[in-house]
Amino acid sequence: MDSRVSELFGGCCRPAGGGAGAALRGRGGAAPGGGSKTKKKNGRSRGGKANNPPYLPPEAEDGNIEYKLKLVNPSQYRFEHLVTQMKWRLQEGRGEAVYQIGVEDNGLLVGLSEEEMRASLKTLRRMAEKVGADITVLREREVDYDSDVPRKITEVLVRKVPDNQQFLDLRVAVLGNVDSGKSTLLGVLTQGELDNGRGRARLNLFRHLHEIQSGRTSSISFEILGFNSKGEVVNYSDSRTAEEICESSSKMITFIDLAGHHKYLKTTIFGLTSYCPDFAMLVVSANTGIAGTTREHLGLAMALKVPFFIVISKVDLCSKATVERTVKQLERILKQPGCNKLPLLVNSDDDAVTAAQQFAQSPNITPIFTLSSVSGENLDLLKVFLNILPPLTNSKEQEELMQQLTEFQVDEIYTVPEVGTVVGGTLSSGICREGENLVVGPTDEGKFLRLKVCSIQRNRSACRVLRAGQAATLALGPFDRSLLRKGMVMVSPEMNPTICSMFEAEIVLLFHATTFRKGFQVTVHVGNVRQTAIVEKIHGKDKLRTGEKAVVCFRFIKHPEYLKIGAKLLFREGVTKGIGHVTDLQAITTKENGLEESLGPGQLSF
Repeated sequence: MDSRVSELFGGCCRPAGGGAGAALRGRGGAAPGGGSKTKKKNGRSRGGKANNPPYLPPEAEDGNIEYKLKLVNPSQYRFEHLVTQMKWRLQEGRGEAVYQIGVEDNGLLVGLSEEEMRASLKTLRRMAEKVGADITVLREREVDYDSDVPRKITEVLVRKVPDNQQFLDLRVAVLGNVDSGKSTLLGVLTQGELDNGRGRARLNLFRHLHEIQSGRTSSISFEILGFNSKGEVVNYSDSRTAEEICESSSKMITFIDLAGHHKYLKTTIFGLTSYCPDFAMLVVSANTGIAGTTREHLGLAMALKVPFFIVISKVDLCSKATVERTVKQLERILKQPGCNKLPLLVNSDDDAVTAAQQFAQSPNITPIFTLSSVSGENLDLLKVFLNILPPLTNSKEQEELMQQLTEFQVDEIYTVPEVGTVVGGTLSSGICREGENLVVGPTDEGKFLRLKVCSIQRNRSACRVLRAGQAATLALGPFDRSLLRKGMVMVSPEMNPTICSMFEAEIVLLFHATTFRKGFQVTVHVGNVRQTAIVEKIHGKDKLRTGEKAVVCFRFIKHPEYLKIGAKLLFREGVTKGIGHVTDLQAITTKENGLEESLGPGQLSF
């Protein structure tokens, strides 16, 4: 796929055949139009009459989705077993599970009578209370399956009430062209008040005076939207502080508001590479369609393999025909060979539930929402989608990351009165606690310096323990801020981190006006590292042209950096763009960087 991402930058637009609905039904999931259009297999009904009963995919042993035919008056032993099973599903979904009631383990949609369903939901509620969770009915659908009595299946979301700040946290990067309504949409979602049509909702998101004056985002800002254990929205409309939102929420969506203007592109790329978003939300204005940096932002999300969904904003300004034209324009681009996505237009709550589940299971599906931040049209559908959207990693992967040594990426540096130096970033691996001793680097000389974590804040509220994958700010007390810079890492002293000035990467040149040769300078983005590098060598070739692949040796021009083999890489210079991954590091030896033989606590530089 990487070699074809260049088509997004190059502007070709070849429609692909096949409809999204047909493809979705072929995967065995629910079709976009609603629950009744499910995959069918040939079979026989229990009465012996030939029939086409509807099926879901068979139940998986792993994951957070559980099928139950019925839960009517279970024995005490059976009830305890069901509770244990629910704990497992909640652990797999990191605090969330979805129960399909009226479905056999093989995926057959049998359905229950109204009385059986009422009894089953009562049992499910008792199970949830036992594990400290709440249940929310997502949707009900009737099953027409060889019966005179109406039979239903019910989809239920089970969400654990958070304990000790262990709420589920998803990061969503917000992309889109300038003036597409990104900040306004976030203002409406997080403040709980509709916009007045002149940008009032976005004022609370801006960080600088020139942003308020121009109405354009130039820096990265973070906004939070919470959902409680019952699936209700928790935002600033009923909570005065971020701390109150965190306390009341079982699930948090952290929006990373990125810049849309082309001159702030490096800030947008840094936000996508450094803050490790789980998903991206591409906002497109209904009245302008795909314009400006929209195609470029779409290409960046594709290149970095960030799953994205699309929001078409400002539908209140346009006729229905204009909105439909913008939707078709997007569908055409998503289906082209460079993208190879399946657009899924969301028009109802049922579509939103289907979209959230299919989106997490298949990377090819791209939900599309049409809404207005002024009239509030279809805004609830986006909230339903965000409420149900599951995490990409399961508890096992999370546990494996936490077992590794501590590694914290430094993305932001502040000086806070009466607190001292504060760094913001993401914990890539391990666990970080208050009072822990770490080393930070590399400095310009390639050294690592000792420091102590004085306190931790996560989502603007105090936190004692930080776990892998979580973003937070760490107070470092009197540590000299001038010794820190973006792109550094704070690691456990036992890690013995590898640093380099030269590295090799397998790249694809997405676009270059002429030929890409030795000596060319580009800005390289690898995670939170952003630095100018020189092309030292192109293996096996003298030059590269647009669309070609090669292994290239780069050299940083200012100072060494901490990199890992396999890390995604993105480079740019003007209109030149390329992607790839790090394949080899020419590590600086201990003699070269001036460190002692080991990085023991007594041998680190200050």
